Amino acid sequence: MAKKILVVEDNELNSKLFCDLLRAHGYVAEPVRDGRDALARAREVMPDLIIMDIQLPHVSGMELIQQLKSEPALRTIPIMAVTAYAGKGDEEQIRAAGAEAYVSKPISVIKFVETVGGLV
Repeated sequence: MAKKILVVEDNELNSKLFCDLLRAHGYVAEPVRDGRDALARAREVMPDLIIMDIQLPHVSGMELIQQLKSEPALRTIPIMAVTAYAGKGDEEQIRAAGAEAYVSKPISVIKFVETVGGLV
């Protein structure tokens, strides 16, 4: 059975790229464009992995990671954070929030796919 991956990404092109890459590698990709819907979709889908953009409108990806990790039913789902703002100390903060992996944008397709494979 194919692994389900929830992709929380507000940018339409990035969402399409991530979902196309995942589907090309045999995963079921579930896109979420509005971070405010991420928790409800995670509860509904119960994905094997969540790919989380950090810079989202309305809600921070960091906040969403903390909320996901605070829910007993969701806390074991690995989270791969993806962000264009890769400043000094950002990776440490993102991992401290609960993300198991971190990939900076623009993504390397190989690193992206390898990181996903290592988490599921």
